[in-house]
Amino acid sequence: MDLQRVLEKCGNFGPYQILLLGLYGYTNIVSSLHYFSQTLISFTPSHRCSAPAEYSQNLTLLQTCNVIQYDADLTSHRDSKCTSWDFERESNYESVTTELKWVCDDAYKLAVGQSFFFIGSALGSIFFGYLADRIGRLPACVLTTLTGASGDFFTSFVSSLPWFSFTRFISGLSMDTQYVLMYILVFEYLSPQHRTFGLNIILGVFYTIGLMISPWIAIWLGNWRSYLWAASLPALGMLVYPFCLHESVEWLLTKGKFDKAVSNLRSIAKFNGRKVEDSVFDEFIKHYREKLNSSQKTSSDTFMGMLRTPRLRKFTIILLIKSMIITIAFDILSRNVEGVGISPFKLFSYSGFVVLPGGLTIILFQNKIGRKGMACASLFVGAIITAATGYMVGILDPANYSVLLGIMVCLARYGAVVAYDAEAQYAAEIIPTSVRGRGVANIHVVGNAFAFFSSYIIYLGTFYKPLPSLLISFLLIIGGCLCLTLPETLHKQLPQTLEEGEIFAKGEKWYFFPCFSHRVPSNESASQLESAN
Repeated sequence: MDLQRVLEKCGNFGPYQILLLGLYGYTNIVSSLHYFSQTLISFTPSHRCSAPAEYSQNLTLLQTCNVIQYDADLTSHRDSKCTSWDFERESNYESVTTELKWVCDDAYKLAVGQSFFFIGSALGSIFFGYLADRIGRLPACVLTTLTGASGDFFTSFVSSLPWFSFTRFISGLSMDTQYVLMYILVFEYLSPQHRTFGLNIILGVFYTIGLMISPWIAIWLGNWRSYLWAASLPALGMLVYPFCLHESVEWLLTKGKFDKAVSNLRSIAKFNGRKVEDSVFDEFIKHYREKLNSSQKTSSDTFMGMLRTPRLRKFTIILLIKSMIITIAFDILSRNVEGVGISPFKLFSYSGFVVLPGGLTIILFQNKIGRKGMACASLFVGAIITAATGYMVGILDPANYSVLLGIMVCLARYGAVVAYDAEAQYAAEIIPTSVRGRGVANIHVVGNAFAFFSSYIIYLGTFYKPLPSLLISFLLIIGGCLCLTLPETLHKQLPQTLEEGEIFAKGEKWYFFPCFSHRVPSNESASQLESAN
């Protein structure tokens, strides 16, 4: 009598699961408001130097960062740096860059401050992951959300680079741990046949809602400080979660808290209008007591063990590099919406809609063309679209081709969403079960840490506008080529141990794709393992 069988009796898609999905949707709104707040506070509008006191329209040339003043006879001139600027503000919105004058020689300050957000995200994934194992998924989820919100709130009071960097670091501590921990709770309590809908459609719909409304909130409030207050306020709603939801039963079982696990299941059954006999829970406790006792002789596999054998070492290194590339591409293509002739607020809102069709693309095609095919296609197509976008930005006048450039930005963001979603499941299936949790977490942390460079890559656009897009397209091509060397996992028995992982799909050609071949029986991998032994 394992957990899934007990949940079937208690109800695995009833009123409690509806409540859980509703709060999961709210969590995604909070998460999107939090993650992309750094984008909306840092838009840099077109600007040029303010006219000096001795301004003469015929003798003074006002540039973006310099003022050129000619003599009366126009034979010589004096070049000086700007000390103040006139900004073409969108709906009079005051951003960090316009208020603190972080442009020209000080433009690096925004990139430095924003990069600390990703340092915080890497360390936060480690810290709150550890905390979730110690105190439980639910309290850790609430704490990480409040930590990130406090970082946003305190950012609104700073005016110097050191304090801005520090508060962005605090904000980054909860970049996505709040979403991941809530994802675990939903996954556990939801029936397997409803997980695809619950975890992908709800994510797509509510995350998109957060993305699309946030720019309009920023414009309505008119100031980056006020917007950070508004973006951090919804996090307080998660304080009610401990009163509405139950702790992870899986976590309680691993800690030996059997009575509390049964109490949670009884409460869920009551909420769902189900009556479950005591004998079911007695058998359930007996099953997990025996399982806990037998776990003393579990596998000694570790994540570092994946680096000791040649094939697993290759897979691990490729997955790490892919995570770096996809994470940084996702962040840059989501944020790089300026300079195409459309209001960055409007373009950010419109392009946010692609999150939903991106999730639907995974649902519709991943089981048909395979995990490898989905990952490779998204990377290569994304690279082509991103390179084309960069090229167009470099040669086309945004004033005349704003709609075309806006469409290309949306398509590039769509490719990044598909690649990001495809990579998560693909990595989890390649990594053996015995180290899957640690492996996925480590790969995720490395990807977040590498996103530290995203602000600096966007900063390169101040020197040559298409450069960020061209660089990202090059990285996506590298990621797609590396992906070709990974094994396909669709319709295969996934590896359970490091030993099985080393011989998984051995002999498979790099150009193998299930959509171009006969369906691989689910027991083929098992027979492969037997013949290899």
